[in-house]
Amino acid sequence: MDIVLEVFDTFILDRLYATALPAPFAGYSAQDIGHATTTFSSMRESPTSVPPSTQIWKLEPSQYAFMSMWPRENIWRQTLSLYLITWLFGLVVYFICATLSYLFIFDHATFTHPKYLKNQVSLEIKQASTALPIMAIFTVPFFVSEVRGYAKLYDAAADAPFWLYNALQFPFFIVFTDFFIYWIHRGLHHPLVYKNLHKPHHRWIMPTPYASHAFHPIDGFAQSVPYHVFPFIFPLNKIAYIFLFAFINIWTVFIHDGEYVANSSFINGAACHTMHHLYFNYNYGQFTTLWDRFGGSYRKPNDELFRRDSKMSKQEWERQCKEMETVQRKVEGDDDRDYSDEGRRLQKRFM
Repeated sequence: MDIVLEVFDTFILDRLYATALPAPFAGYSAQDIGHATTTFSSMRESPTSVPPSTQIWKLEPSQYAFMSMWPRENIWRQTLSLYLITWLFGLVVYFICATLSYLFIFDHATFTHPKYLKNQVSLEIKQASTALPIMAIFTVPFFVSEVRGYAKLYDAAADAPFWLYNALQFPFFIVFTDFFIYWIHRGLHHPLVYKNLHKPHHRWIMPTPYASHAFHPIDGFAQSVPYHVFPFIFPLNKIAYIFLFAFINIWTVFIHDGEYVANSSFINGAACHTMHHLYFNYNYGQFTTLWDRFGGSYRKPNDELFRRDSKMSKQEWERQCKEMETVQRKVEGDDDRDYSDEGRRLQKRFM
């Protein structure tokens, strides 16, 4: 995160901190400093440079980088900055990815599904917008520790344990995080945990892309822990780290977009994840079906999902609803969701 923090510091945060928390010397002119008395020169000296976060490029800091009583290396500044970045920038990324998927990929015929909720999109957005600032509180200690050098992040490809590791780190990251997320996710379905933590995400039987981050905050954070732990255990290139976090956000939206492209027995795509939202106790994996197969929780998506004529057919939806209601009663008891009357009206009109 040091690269991300440096970018925000250079273009936004240096000036904000210089304005909100000016250094004692910030009001003095260069002429004043040149004629400083002993008393004046005994004040804390201004830093004259900041170390770059990467060798790949160099961002020249402006004068504002040296004009705050909280310099860039101050831990309180780093904590506050990373919290704001994690929350606000995370919210922006969520809205961009989910909205692009919603506009150009998501099948809007889902609105007519009998299990589509009343005002579902606005409810999903509200849940995500409420969860993200709280999730950021739990996430920031990992990012601060990374920025302060406690993780095994490396900059140049030559710094890798061995040359081939620069390529192997990607599948290694996927396998490691997929394994632990599988077990965390499966644990969240335990009856003692599910209703209080994971049920808010299962409110969406037929999710839209906006459901991708619509979690209870502790649930969302728990499933993100493997991503944050990885660079403290294994080396990870800084640029690869940024790429992987972007990929994670895109993938999380992708598996909620309702467009069933990946008809694969190995990839946990949108069809597999739809099986999870419909039938609760299957397909806990994030990226692959590997651990579901080992754990006996894999369910192959219905073949009808991959054919346009049957995917949205009344017969298929009735079959889905019948089974979903049976499983839902076992898992949750009474169903307190408010299903959309508009959806039923559209279904009668178009199907």
